[in-house]
Amino acid sequence: MKKLVLTLGVVSALAAAQANAQTVVTDADGNGVFSYEEMVAAFPDLTQEVFTAADTNGDGALDADELKAAQEAGTIPA
Repeated sequence: MKKLVLTLGVVSALAAAQANAQTVVTDADGNGVFSYEEMVAAFPDLTQEVFTAADTNGDGALDADELKAAQEAGTIPA
């Protein structure tokens, strides 16, 4: 019984950690901004329309400020 309770506690702790974990966007090419492809790798449901709307300076990529603004607006998950 103790093993079952311990196992359930570990599973619950891992589930809570997973729920609180933030998605990390990786700058795969190291250019300092996030391309649509890099964003989709982190957020598979991201559409081109949402990406384009978040790209407020129109350069075809998201910098850290644009990503933060889109996440604060709820357009892209935090």
